[in-house]
Amino acid sequence: MKRRETHVCSRGAMACLLMLAVGACAPVASSEVPVEARARPIVLGEDAPADVATVALLSRRTRCQGEEPLLLCSGALIAPDVVLTAAHCLDLFGAEGTYEVFLGGVLLPAPESSGRFIRVRKAVPHPGYRRGSHDFDVALLRLTEPTEVAPLRLPEFQGEALVSGATVRAVGFGDTHEEEGSAPSGRRRSGSMVVTTVGAEAFQAGPSPGMSCVGDSGGPVLARAEAGREVLVGVTVSGDVACRERADNLRVDTRMEDFILPFLARPPEPSVPPLALEALCQESCTRDAQCPAGLVCVTGEGAPGRCLLPSLREGHYGETCTADAACGAGGICARLEVAGADACRCFTPCTPPPPEPGSEVPGEGGGGCSSASGMALWGVLALVKVLLERTRSCRARGAISSAFSR
Repeated sequence: MKRRETHVCSRGAMACLLMLAVGACAPVASSEVPVEARARPIVLGEDAPADVATVALLSRRTRCQGEEPLLLCSGALIAPDVVLTAAHCLDLFGAEGTYEVFLGGVLLPAPESSGRFIRVRKAVPHPGYRRGSHDFDVALLRLTEPTEVAPLRLPEFQGEALVSGATVRAVGFGDTHEEEGSAPSGRRRSGSMVVTTVGAEAFQAGPSPGMSCVGDSGGPVLARAEAGREVLVGVTVSGDVACRERADNLRVDTRMEDFILPFLARPPEPSVPPLALEALCQESCTRDAQCPAGLVCVTGEGAPGRCLLPSLREGHYGETCTADAACGAGGICARLEVAGADACRCFTPCTPPPPEPGSEVPGEGGGGCSSASGMALWGVLALVKVLLERTRSCRARGAISSAFSR
Protein backbone atom coordinates (compact mmCIF):
# COMPACT_ATOMS: atom_id res chain seq x y z
CA MET A 1 0.00 0.00 0.00
CA LYS A 2 1.32 3.44 -0.90
CA ARG A 3 1.34 6.13 1.72
CA ARG A 4 -1.31 8.78 1.15
CA GLU A 5 -0.03 12.36 1.21
CA THR A 6 -2.05 15.29 2.54
CA HIS A 7 -1.38 19.01 2.49
CA VAL A 8 -3.10 20.44 5.55
CA CYS A 9 -0.84 23.15 6.95
CA SER A 10 -1.00 24.71 10.39
CA ARG A 11 -0.56 28.49 10.65
CA GLY A 12 0.94 28.00 14.09
CA ALA A 13 3.51 25.52 12.80
CA MET A 14 4.48 27.85 9.96
CA ALA A 15 4.83 30.76 12.36
CA CYS A 16 7.15 28.70 14.57
CA LEU A 17 9.12 27.68 11.49
CA LEU A 18 9.64 31.31 10.45
CA MET A 19 10.69 32.39 13.94
CA LEU A 20 13.19 29.55 14.23
CA ALA A 21 14.62 30.25 10.80
CA VAL A 22 15.40 33.90 11.60
CA GLY A 23 19.14 34.29 12.17
CA ALA A 24 20.15 31.02 10.56
CA CYS A 25 23.25 31.37 8.42
CA ALA A 26 22.59 28.67 5.85
CA PRO A 27 20.53 29.79 2.84
CA VAL A 28 17.02 28.41 2.70
CA ALA A 29 15.65 27.31 -0.65
CA SER A 30 12.19 28.67 -1.36
CA SER A 31 9.40 26.22 -2.04
CA GLU A 32 5.65 26.41 -2.24
CA VAL A 33 3.79 24.34 0.31
CA PRO A 34 0.27 23.52 -0.87
CA VAL A 35 -2.30 24.60 1.68
CA GLU A 36 -5.80 23.23 2.08
CA ALA A 37 -7.90 25.99 3.63
CA ARG A 38 -9.85 23.69 5.93
CA ALA A 39 -10.48 20.04 6.52
CA ARG A 40 -13.55 18.23 5.29
CA PRO A 41 -16.31 18.38 7.92
CA ILE A 42 -15.78 15.41 10.24
CA VAL A 43 -17.57 15.10 13.58
CA LEU A 44 -15.45 14.39 16.66
CA GLY A 45 -15.15 10.94 18.14
CA GLU A 46 -15.25 10.06 21.82
CA ASP A 47 -12.63 10.51 24.52
CA ALA A 48 -11.19 7.18 25.67
CA PRO A 49 -10.16 7.51 29.34
CA ALA A 50 -10.27 3.73 29.88
CA ASP A 51 -7.83 2.91 27.05
CA VAL A 52 -4.79 3.39 29.26
CA ALA A 53 -2.64 0.95 27.21
CA THR A 54 -2.77 3.32 24.21
CA VAL A 55 0.14 5.74 24.52
CA ALA A 56 1.38 8.81 22.68
CA LEU A 57 4.81 8.70 21.01
CA LEU A 58 6.71 11.97 21.02
CA SER A 59 10.12 13.35 20.35
CA ARG A 60 12.01 13.57 23.60
CA ARG A 61 11.75 16.98 25.24
CA THR A 62 15.00 18.87 25.82
CA ARG A 63 13.99 21.97 27.75
CA CYS A 64 12.34 22.03 31.17
CA GLN A 65 10.63 25.35 30.59
CA GLY A 66 8.36 26.49 27.76
CA GLU A 67 8.72 23.44 25.48
CA GLU A 68 5.53 21.92 24.09
CA PRO A 69 5.65 18.16 23.44
CA LEU A 70 6.09 17.24 19.75
CA LEU A 71 3.52 14.49 19.15
CA LEU A 72 4.65 12.01 16.50
CA CYS A 73 2.25 9.07 16.68
CA SER A 74 0.30 6.72 18.90
CA GLY A 75 1.28 3.29 20.15
CA ALA A 76 0.02 0.17 21.91
CA LEU A 77 1.51 -1.21 25.09
CA ILE A 78 1.97 -4.98 24.54
CA ALA A 79 4.25 -5.72 27.53
CA PRO A 80 5.02 -3.75 30.69
CA ASP A 81 8.04 -2.17 28.97
CA VAL A 82 7.30 -2.64 25.23
CA VAL A 83 5.20 -0.50 22.86
CA LEU A 84 4.11 -1.52 19.35
CA THR A 85 3.77 1.33 16.83
CA ALA A 86 4.19 2.03 13.09
CA ALA A 87 7.71 2.03 11.64
CA HIS A 88 7.10 5.21 9.62
CA CYS A 89 6.63 7.06 12.93
CA LEU A 90 10.43 6.87 13.23
CA ASP A 91 11.15 8.26 9.75
CA LEU A 92 11.96 11.85 10.78
CA PHE A 93 14.51 11.10 13.50
CA GLY A 94 15.39 7.51 12.64
CA ALA A 95 15.65 4.49 14.89
CA GLU A 96 18.55 6.17 16.71
CA GLY A 97 16.49 9.25 17.54
CA THR A 98 15.46 10.12 21.09
CA TYR A 99 11.85 9.37 22.00
CA GLU A 100 9.53 9.11 24.96
CA VAL A 101 5.96 7.93 25.44
CA PHE A 102 3.12 9.49 27.40
CA LEU A 103 0.64 7.45 29.41
CA GLY A 104 -2.45 9.55 29.99
CA GLY A 105 -5.61 10.84 28.36
CA VAL A 106 -4.55 14.41 27.53
CA LEU A 107 -1.10 15.39 26.23
CA LEU A 108 -1.83 18.71 24.51
CA PRO A 109 -2.07 21.65 24.94
CA ALA A 110 -0.66 20.70 28.36
CA PRO A 111 -0.13 17.19 29.76
CA GLU A 112 -2.66 16.24 32.41
CA SER A 113 -1.17 16.05 35.89
CA SER A 114 -2.04 12.37 36.25
CA GLY A 115 -0.14 11.45 33.08
CA ARG A 116 3.30 9.89 33.01
CA PHE A 117 6.27 10.19 30.64
CA ILE A 118 8.68 7.29 30.10
CA ARG A 119 11.80 7.45 27.97
CA VAL A 120 12.31 5.00 25.09
CA ARG A 121 15.52 3.04 25.57
CA LYS A 122 15.59 1.44 22.12
CA ALA A 123 13.48 1.72 18.95
CA VAL A 124 13.50 -1.18 16.46
CA PRO A 125 11.63 -1.01 13.12
CA HIS A 126 10.81 -4.25 11.34
CA PRO A 127 13.86 -5.20 9.21
CA GLY A 128 11.64 -5.48 6.13
CA TYR A 129 10.31 -1.92 6.38
CA ARG A 130 11.31 0.59 3.69
CA ARG A 131 10.36 4.26 3.59
CA GLY A 132 7.63 5.07 1.11
CA SER A 133 5.86 1.74 1.60
CA HIS A 134 3.60 0.40 4.31
CA ASP A 135 4.93 -3.14 3.89
CA PHE A 136 6.20 -4.33 7.31
CA ASP A 137 5.29 -0.90 8.71
CA VAL A 138 5.62 -1.83 12.38
CA ALA A 139 8.19 -1.00 15.07
CA LEU A 140 8.81 -1.95 18.69
CA LEU A 141 9.92 0.42 21.46
CA ARG A 142 11.69 -0.81 24.59
CA LEU A 143 11.02 1.54 27.51
CA THR A 144 13.55 2.40 30.22
CA GLU A 145 11.21 1.11 32.93
CA PRO A 146 8.09 -1.05 33.09
CA THR A 147 4.64 0.38 33.59
CA GLU A 148 1.88 -0.88 35.87
CA VAL A 149 -0.65 -0.70 33.04
CA ALA A 150 -2.15 -3.98 31.81
CA PRO A 151 -0.85 -4.55 28.24
CA LEU A 152 -3.18 -5.15 25.33
CA ARG A 153 -3.88 -8.79 24.50
CA LEU A 154 -2.02 -10.11 21.47
CA PRO A 155 -3.62 -12.59 19.04
CA GLU A 156 -3.02 -16.22 19.94
CA PHE A 157 -3.43 -17.57 16.41
CA GLN A 158 -3.63 -16.15 12.89
CA GLY A 159 -6.99 -14.70 11.99
CA GLU A 160 -8.23 -14.44 15.58
CA ALA A 161 -11.16 -11.98 15.75
CA LEU A 162 -10.31 -10.57 12.30
CA VAL A 163 -12.93 -11.28 9.65
CA SER A 164 -14.66 -9.20 7.03
CA GLY A 165 -17.74 -7.52 8.50
CA ALA A 166 -16.41 -7.52 12.07
CA THR A 167 -16.66 -4.36 14.16
CA VAL A 168 -13.29 -3.05 15.32
CA ARG A 169 -12.25 -0.12 17.48
CA ALA A 170 -9.36 2.28 16.79
CA VAL A 171 -7.71 4.44 19.44
CA GLY A 172 -5.32 7.35 18.96
CA PHE A 173 -4.05 10.81 19.89
CA GLY A 174 -4.04 12.67 16.54
CA ASP A 175 -5.97 15.62 15.08
CA THR A 176 -9.74 15.73 15.14
CA HIS A 177 -11.97 17.41 12.55
CA GLU A 178 -15.36 19.01 12.86
CA GLU A 179 -17.70 21.30 10.91
CA GLU A 180 -16.05 24.52 12.09
CA GLY A 181 -12.45 23.41 11.66
CA SER A 182 -9.81 21.20 13.26
CA ALA A 183 -9.35 20.66 16.97
CA PRO A 184 -5.74 20.16 18.08
CA SER A 185 -4.22 16.73 18.53
CA GLY A 186 -3.18 15.36 21.87
CA ARG A 187 -6.32 13.79 23.35
CA ARG A 188 -6.80 10.02 23.40
CA ARG A 189 -9.98 9.15 21.49
CA SER A 190 -11.72 6.05 20.22
CA GLY A 191 -14.07 5.23 17.35
CA SER A 192 -15.64 2.08 15.89
CA MET A 193 -15.14 0.89 12.31
CA VAL A 194 -16.20 -2.13 10.26
CA VAL A 195 -13.70 -4.44 8.52
CA THR A 196 -14.25 -4.34 4.74
CA THR A 197 -11.39 -6.45 3.35
CA VAL A 198 -8.79 -8.74 4.91
CA GLY A 199 -5.52 -9.40 3.10
CA ALA A 200 -2.50 -11.55 3.90
CA GLU A 201 -0.60 -8.72 5.61
CA ALA A 202 -3.13 -5.92 6.09
CA PHE A 203 -6.82 -5.13 6.31
CA GLN A 204 -9.04 -2.18 5.51
CA ALA A 205 -11.94 -0.78 7.50
CA GLY A 206 -14.72 1.71 6.85
CA PRO A 207 -16.72 4.05 9.10
CA SER A 208 -19.17 2.55 11.57
CA PRO A 209 -19.51 5.45 12.33
CA GLY A 210 -15.98 6.21 13.53
CA MET A 211 -12.85 6.53 11.41
CA SER A 212 -9.16 7.01 12.12
CA CYS A 213 -7.72 10.20 10.68
CA VAL A 214 -4.58 12.35 10.34
CA GLY A 215 -2.05 11.64 13.13
CA ASP A 216 -3.01 8.29 14.71
CA SER A 217 -0.38 6.11 13.03
CA GLY A 218 0.82 3.34 15.28
CA GLY A 219 -2.39 3.33 17.29
CA PRO A 220 -4.12 0.02 18.08
CA VAL A 221 -7.08 -1.46 16.26
CA LEU A 222 -9.00 -3.80 18.59
CA ALA A 223 -11.61 -6.50 17.98
CA ARG A 224 -13.71 -8.74 20.21
CA ALA A 225 -12.59 -12.38 20.38
CA GLU A 226 -14.95 -15.29 21.02
CA ALA A 227 -14.41 -15.03 24.77
CA GLY A 228 -15.56 -11.43 24.67
CA ARG A 229 -12.15 -9.94 25.42
CA GLU A 230 -10.59 -7.40 23.09
CA VAL A 231 -7.55 -8.48 21.12
CA LEU A 232 -5.04 -6.30 19.27
CA VAL A 233 -5.63 -7.16 15.61
CA GLY A 234 -4.06 -4.20 13.81
CA VAL A 235 -1.89 -1.09 13.77
CA THR A 236 -3.16 2.06 12.03
CA VAL A 237 -0.89 3.11 9.15
CA SER A 238 -2.85 5.05 6.49
CA GLY A 239 -6.17 5.70 4.73
CA ASP A 240 -8.03 8.15 2.51
CA VAL A 241 -7.13 11.83 2.88
CA ALA A 242 -10.60 12.96 3.96
CA CYS A 243 -10.88 10.29 6.69
CA ARG A 244 -14.33 9.31 5.44
CA GLU A 245 -14.02 6.05 3.50
CA ARG A 246 -11.01 3.84 4.28
CA ALA A 247 -8.58 3.08 7.08
CA ASP A 248 -5.52 0.96 6.22
CA ASN A 249 -4.17 -1.23 9.02
CA LEU A 250 -1.30 -3.71 9.33
CA ARG A 251 -2.22 -7.11 10.73
CA VAL A 252 -0.58 -7.92 14.07
CA ASP A 253 -1.07 -11.71 13.87
CA THR A 254 1.19 -12.03 10.81
CA ARG A 255 4.05 -10.27 12.60
CA MET A 256 3.99 -12.34 15.78
CA GLU A 257 6.44 -15.12 14.86
CA ASP A 258 9.00 -13.15 12.87
CA PHE A 259 9.15 -9.93 14.90
CA ILE A 260 7.03 -9.44 18.02
CA LEU A 261 7.58 -12.67 19.96
CA PRO A 262 11.38 -12.78 19.40
CA PHE A 263 11.63 -9.19 20.61
CA LEU A 264 9.55 -9.90 23.73
CA ALA A 265 11.72 -12.92 24.53
CA ARG A 266 14.93 -10.92 24.26
CA PRO A 267 16.09 -9.47 27.61
CA PRO A 268 16.96 -5.75 27.81
CA GLU A 269 20.60 -4.87 27.21
CA PRO A 270 22.67 -4.96 30.42
CA SER A 271 23.54 -1.61 31.90
CA VAL A 272 27.14 -0.37 32.28
CA PRO A 273 28.50 2.24 34.67
CA PRO A 274 27.81 5.61 33.02
CA LEU A 275 30.20 8.52 32.81
CA ALA A 276 29.91 11.14 35.57
CA LEU A 277 27.83 14.22 34.73
CA GLU A 278 30.68 16.54 35.73
CA ALA A 279 33.11 14.76 33.38
CA LEU A 280 31.14 15.04 30.12
CA CYS A 281 33.34 17.86 28.73
CA GLN A 282 36.49 15.76 29.19
CA GLU A 283 35.42 12.14 28.77
CA SER A 284 34.54 10.56 25.41
CA CYS A 285 32.11 7.74 24.71
CA THR A 286 31.69 4.96 22.17
CA ARG A 287 28.08 3.87 22.80
CA ASP A 288 24.89 5.18 24.34
CA ALA A 289 25.08 2.86 27.34
CA GLN A 290 28.07 4.85 28.61
CA CYS A 291 26.04 8.04 28.78
CA PRO A 292 24.21 9.01 31.96
CA ALA A 293 20.49 9.72 32.34
CA GLY A 294 19.49 8.91 28.79
CA LEU A 295 22.00 11.06 26.93
CA VAL A 296 23.21 9.62 23.63
CA CYS A 297 26.72 9.16 22.33
CA VAL A 298 27.11 11.45 19.30
CA THR A 299 30.22 11.18 17.13
CA GLY A 300 31.53 13.42 14.37
CA GLU A 301 34.09 12.92 11.63
CA GLY A 302 37.50 12.71 13.26
CA ALA A 303 36.11 13.73 16.65
CA PRO A 304 35.58 11.58 19.75
CA GLY A 305 32.06 10.67 20.79
CA ARG A 306 30.37 12.91 23.35
CA CYS A 307 27.36 12.28 25.58
CA LEU A 308 24.68 14.86 24.84
CA LEU A 309 21.08 15.50 23.92
CA PRO A 310 20.83 15.76 20.11
CA SER A 311 19.46 19.32 20.25
CA LEU A 312 22.24 20.64 22.53
CA ARG A 313 25.94 21.23 22.06
CA GLU A 314 28.52 19.52 24.25
CA GLY A 315 28.13 20.53 27.86
CA HIS A 316 27.92 19.56 31.50
CA TYR A 317 25.10 19.47 34.02
CA GLY A 318 24.96 21.03 37.46
CA GLU A 319 22.31 21.68 40.08
CA THR A 320 18.66 20.75 39.76
CA CYS A 321 16.39 23.47 38.38
CA THR A 322 12.88 24.33 37.25
CA ALA A 323 13.55 27.38 35.05
CA ASP A 324 16.33 28.81 32.88
CA ALA A 325 16.69 31.81 35.19
CA ALA A 326 18.19 29.55 37.87
CA CYS A 327 21.09 28.56 35.61
CA GLY A 328 22.92 31.85 35.17
CA ALA A 329 24.29 33.47 32.03
CA GLY A 330 24.66 31.04 29.13
CA GLY A 331 22.91 28.20 30.95
CA ILE A 332 19.53 26.60 30.45
CA CYS A 333 17.38 24.22 32.46
CA ALA A 334 17.69 20.99 30.42
CA ARG A 335 15.90 17.67 30.78
CA LEU A 336 18.14 14.73 31.61
CA GLU A 337 15.28 12.37 32.34
CA VAL A 338 11.57 12.65 31.62
CA ALA A 339 10.48 12.69 35.26
CA GLY A 340 11.77 12.67 38.82
CA ALA A 341 13.36 15.08 41.25
CA ASP A 342 16.68 15.09 39.35
CA ALA A 343 15.18 15.17 35.84
CA CYS A 344 16.01 18.82 35.18
CA ARG A 345 19.56 20.13 35.61
CA CYS A 346 21.33 23.35 34.73
CA PHE A 347 23.17 22.81 31.43
CA THR A 348 26.24 24.84 30.43
CA PRO A 349 28.06 24.36 27.09
CA CYS A 350 31.66 23.16 27.29
CA THR A 351 32.64 26.17 25.17
CA PRO A 352 30.82 29.52 25.08
CA PRO A 353 28.20 29.80 22.34
CA PRO A 354 28.87 32.05 19.31
CA PRO A 355 27.77 35.68 19.73
CA GLU A 356 24.24 36.70 18.89
CA PRO A 357 23.85 38.28 15.40
CA GLY A 358 24.58 41.99 15.60
CA SER A 359 26.40 41.72 18.93
CA GLU A 360 29.90 41.34 17.47
CA VAL A 361 32.47 43.95 18.37
CA PRO A 362 33.51 45.88 15.22
CA GLY A 363 37.00 45.03 14.06
CA GLU A 364 37.21 41.72 15.93
CA GLY A 365 35.88 39.49 13.17
CA GLY A 366 33.46 36.89 14.39
CA GLY A 367 30.00 36.56 12.95
CA GLY A 368 28.34 33.19 12.80
CA CYS A 369 24.98 31.81 13.82
CA SER A 370 22.92 32.35 16.91
CA SER A 371 23.17 29.54 19.43
CA ALA A 372 19.53 29.92 20.47
CA SER A 373 20.33 29.92 24.19
CA GLY A 374 22.69 26.98 24.13
CA MET A 375 21.06 24.98 21.32
CA ALA A 376 23.42 23.97 18.55
CA LEU A 377 22.48 25.35 15.13
CA TRP A 378 22.04 21.86 13.72
CA GLY A 379 19.53 21.17 16.47
CA VAL A 380 17.50 24.24 15.47
CA LEU A 381 17.64 23.22 11.82
CA ALA A 382 16.47 19.73 12.75
CA LEU A 383 13.43 21.24 14.44
CA VAL A 384 12.79 23.46 11.41
CA LYS A 385 12.92 20.33 9.26
CA VAL A 386 10.35 18.64 11.49
CA LEU A 387 7.94 21.56 11.24
CA LEU A 388 8.41 21.79 7.49
CA GLU A 389 7.76 18.08 7.09
CA ARG A 390 4.60 18.40 9.19
CA THR A 391 3.29 21.23 6.99
CA ARG A 392 4.17 19.56 3.71
CA SER A 393 2.88 16.08 4.40
CA CYS A 394 0.73 14.64 7.14
CA ARG A 395 2.16 11.19 6.59
CA ALA A 396 0.76 9.67 9.74
CA ARG A 397 -2.85 8.71 10.12
CA GLY A 398 -4.62 10.84 12.64
CA ALA A 399 -7.06 11.13 15.44
CA ILE A 400 -10.24 9.21 15.82
CA SER A 401 -13.24 10.98 14.33
CA SER A 402 -16.77 10.09 13.32
CA ALA A 403 -17.61 9.82 9.64
CA PHE A 404 -20.88 11.74 9.96
CA SER A 405 -20.79 15.32 8.65
CA ARG A 406 -22.96 17.99 10.19
